[in-house]
Amino acid sequence: MKPNFEEMTKAELKAYVLQHRDDIEAIRSLFRIPPGVEVKRYPPVCTEEGVPIPENIRIMEQAIQERVAQDNGESDRY
Repeated sequence: MKPNFEEMTKAELKAYVLQHRDDIEAIRSLFRIPPGVEVKRYPPVCTEEGVPIPENIRIMEQAIQERVAQDNGESDRY
């Protein structure tokens, strides 16, 4: 049985999400993402040893640029 995320403190919810990283409902609750909004998952930018992964960094940079353009009303730019 899942906990009631609405009754948890932000710290409790954060700790829960860190232990249950695939629980989309908990993540939505933590970041207040309404149901129906797509949550994109991106690859890690570093290996477990802390070594940067250039291709994944490029993917993240592109996603950030696209989001900024979208927020600025320039979505057709990228």
